[in-house]
Amino acid sequence: MTKAPAVLLVGLNYTPEPTGVAPYTSGLARSLVREGLRTRVITSFPHYPQWSFGPEAPPRFDRRSEEGVVVERRRHMLPRRPGGLWRALSEITFGLAAARSRIGRPDVAILVSPALLSSAVFLVRLRLKRRVPVVVWVQDLYSLGLRELSEGSPRVAGRAVAAVERWVLRNADAVVVIHERFKQTLEDELGVNPAKVTVVRNWSHLEDGHPTDLGALRRSLGWSDDDFVVLHAGNMGLKQDLFNVVNAAKEADASGSAVRFVLVGDGSQRAALEAASADVSAMSIIGPLSAEIFQDVLRAADALLVNERAGVTGMAVPSKLTSYFSAGRPVIAATDAGGITESEIHLAGAGVVVTAGDPLALLRAAEQLRSDPGRAAQLGSSGRRFRINALSADASFRKFRNLLDGIIHGRWPITSTGNGSDLD
Repeated sequence: MTKAPAVLLVGLNYTPEPTGVAPYTSGLARSLVREGLRTRVITSFPHYPQWSFGPEAPPRFDRRSEEGVVVERRRHMLPRRPGGLWRALSEITFGLAAARSRIGRPDVAILVSPALLSSAVFLVRLRLKRRVPVVVWVQDLYSLGLRELSEGSPRVAGRAVAAVERWVLRNADAVVVIHERFKQTLEDELGVNPAKVTVVRNWSHLEDGHPTDLGALRRSLGWSDDDFVVLHAGNMGLKQDLFNVVNAAKEADASGSAVRFVLVGDGSQRAALEAASADVSAMSIIGPLSAEIFQDVLRAADALLVNERAGVTGMAVPSKLTSYFSAGRPVIAATDAGGITESEIHLAGAGVVVTAGDPLALLRAAEQLRSDPGRAAQLGSSGRRFRINALSADASFRKFRNLLDGIIHGRWPITSTGNGSDLD
């Protein structure tokens, strides 16, 4: 009897982490099992977005079956600060830990970036062992991120990161990106062969919720019927620049506005945000929510917020947008003109865009939606239609599976340069 094809998936983040890359990595792994593929995941223990393993350190190694997926977890070093050199070292330690795993005989390996540096370490291991076809799944572009967030030295660190990213992507047999703009960047700036780049959109990983008394939920959260709640969900880090939201909330206090800003989640900036907003009545912060109530809380808000640091235009597609569109609420995006976030909002017809780093503009946009409930409802409905029509999990899984089938059965052209000269 012929064995089913085997897929090895290597990524730093996996369920039960509720946000970021983890829902997509775990969603793909489970879908491959449902399709009959033997699927194994090498990952770390849950730590994001808190950047903590919890009160007790996990074991160095754990292996078990989770929903038919063989999940092998290896502990890595968490960064003292989630950025710069510490984050690089953290990724490298995961790559080294993952590389100690038995490779086995997978028909194809999928490396998830982020984490780029661990993917680079594991790619070296794969190339040294045997010819295993490799797919790199790009969720964020590191070289753009370093440039747009201005971390470290743009010349030295930027060139080093771009060199590693270029080498990994050129030496992969196939590259999957989550947006057409990423594909263009790979081709134009990193010199990746267009023939091996496939766009597979991230999907909405939230199912339609059961009927809920949203009024009661709002009251349990301390939101009054008169509050116009603008909610930001997800990571609280440098990229999000959520002090802009604190400043908008201060303006709401000063003007007596009914707009109230709520941050949901965790991250490296949470403690500083809590301190900065301690005396701001129009601002509140809620820790990470369970999957069971997360979508209901999104639906209980009046508007949903994407807030990005000025200068961030192309490094990432905000994963929160798929959840936002599912909730059927209008989206406010405080972001730079011409970036991916702006294009997604306009493509979906799901919200309004204001200038990044302008708290008054953010507050005014919220007040305008509050004064025009018909427009707010129309924007929310448009986002939901976009989610149904363009962000279907089935469509994304099918496209990914077709790519993997082509590689496994030799129908995909192996175009990797393969000799490491791309680091020059």
